[in-house]
Amino acid sequence: MNAPEPKISAARPVIRQLDEAAINRIAAGEVVERPASAVKELVENALDAGATRIAVDYADGGKTLIRVTDDGCGMSAEDLPLALSRHATSKIDGSDLLNIHSFGFRGEALPSLGSVGRLTITSRVAGGDAASVTVAGGRMGAVRPAALTRGTVVELRDLFYATPARLKFLRSDRAEATAIAEVVRRLALAEPAVAFTLRDMTGGGEGRVMFRADAGNGDFFDALRDRVGGVLGADFIDNALRVDVEREGLRLSGYAALPTYSRGSSVQQFVFVNGRPVLDRMLLGALRVAYFDFLSRDRHPAAVLNVECDPERVDVNVHPAKAEVRFREPEAVRSLLISGLRTALSGAGHRASSTVADATLAAFSAPQGAARVYQMDRPSGAALSRGFAFQAPLQPVQAGFAEAPSARVEPVAEAADLTARPLGAARAQVHENYIIAQTERGMVIVDQHAAHERLVYERLKRQMAETGVTAQALLIPEIVDLSPNDAARLLEHADELRRFGLTVEPFGGSAVAVREVPAILGTVPAAALLRDVLDELADLGTSQLVQAKVEAVLSRMACHGSIRSGRQMRADEMNALLREMEATPHSGQCNHGRPTYVELQLADIERLFGRR
Repeated sequence: MNAPEPKISAARPVIRQLDEAAINRIAAGEVVERPASAVKELVENALDAGATRIAVDYADGGKTLIRVTDDGCGMSAEDLPLALSRHATSKIDGSDLLNIHSFGFRGEALPSLGSVGRLTITSRVAGGDAASVTVAGGRMGAVRPAALTRGTVVELRDLFYATPARLKFLRSDRAEATAIAEVVRRLALAEPAVAFTLRDMTGGGEGRVMFRADAGNGDFFDALRDRVGGVLGADFIDNALRVDVEREGLRLSGYAALPTYSRGSSVQQFVFVNGRPVLDRMLLGALRVAYFDFLSRDRHPAAVLNVECDPERVDVNVHPAKAEVRFREPEAVRSLLISGLRTALSGAGHRASSTVADATLAAFSAPQGAARVYQMDRPSGAALSRGFAFQAPLQPVQAGFAEAPSARVEPVAEAADLTARPLGAARAQVHENYIIAQTERGMVIVDQHAAHERLVYERLKRQMAETGVTAQALLIPEIVDLSPNDAARLLEHADELRRFGLTVEPFGGSAVAVREVPAILGTVPAAALLRDVLDELADLGTSQLVQAKVEAVLSRMACHGSIRSGRQMRADEMNALLREMEATPHSGQCNHGRPTYVELQLADIERLFGRR
């Protein structure tokens, strides 16, 4: 039974020119996916206009109202109709599509929005009169005088009213409002010197402020630090490392969080290219690779990073939404991001995130029903001293002394000096697994097994880096048949794989021969290993799988070779462990990303007992 082909008609198809309204609606399908897309385009236009203050208002998740107000350079009455024309822009002259220094440049956003909604633009240039123009469903009205102090106000009402089928694909008002807030947050992180306000106008009135970020002061890093703290919270910035690396005309700057401040998802990963927010798979993959030795697979790093380069070395004209980019030298960018982050993490030494201590303090709770003791009810210091003296055990009075000796035991001089060290002086071991150390500012609790496991692991990695990975030659090379594309992709990375003991060579056609495997892995099913490597290459553009497997074996060796839980340690052994932790990078977390120690400040401890 031959079914008719729905795309083939008996009559010859006629080629016709689409009208301008249809063209703009098709373009709107690429540029304006949802209300958040419209907000992104309008805020980027405001930033390109040099705005220092931007206000975004929306109602019903942006479906009925989106209004963006800025104090930028504005447009004249003559410019307004041209701004609503397709492919009309002030950002470029069209002679060079690679040398782009602005957010927008395609000239599609405003005509696309006007074709699917009711769009009104009111603007005023310095020294001129304000003017307004309205376009609804692609039909433009006349330019009229208006009242406006400065800048531009773009108001979009009834989004997709001209294409009602698109409304069925929008999510709930709350989901669309969340997407708008995420867009504004990303752009606020990209421009820390610009003030942003986001207001929900649903229900009328003055609305409800959902987000506010004041303009940052000082240099770039000071302004970015203030902005990141305001957008992501003080916890992030308290546990973030400053990143500033420059190499071969590329610069990586921003803040990256400590591994122990990992998240359950990638919601706190913000990557920018020349200040443009992007969702680039290669950059996000490189971020994950930089942390893969410190986090388990179900945890994600947090970072706000900007890659700066000559605009001609990156193509932002890959997609109308401009969320994807293509670098001329992707390997150089990837290498800079990985090495820059690992250098910053190594510089953090043994430091662990403060949220670990906060969680520890939160785990302590006062006895239920305990009466609150106020400062005025506590005895004075003199009364406490007399009480302690009264409770001291009786000891025989030696000749020549009129007073009984104090019950307080003075620490030895060596231990007193060690309290000035970051991890302090060991005082005790509890449950044969946790070391209690005293510092000048408080106390440290160390998981002896987890800490020593990281130390042994780092030692094994250093030895491997010095001597290389020993390869085991196969008596009979294993031949693996692949598709032509997979074989070419695998052989392209053959040198990188050889560094970790996996030697792959072409064997004719699309087959490859596995001649050597890492000796430390033992018996390895080569075909399964190669397919896992290919999956990672397709996903990230690079593969750390072989290295990860080798280092997983080293991690297991470190686990078995480290101090076991339940072993009693002498004071000198505990102090030696603390000193080695201070000298070893990444010792603040174990091989699985968990913290190796908790530091509690004396002020926090006193607060637990109601002394403050």
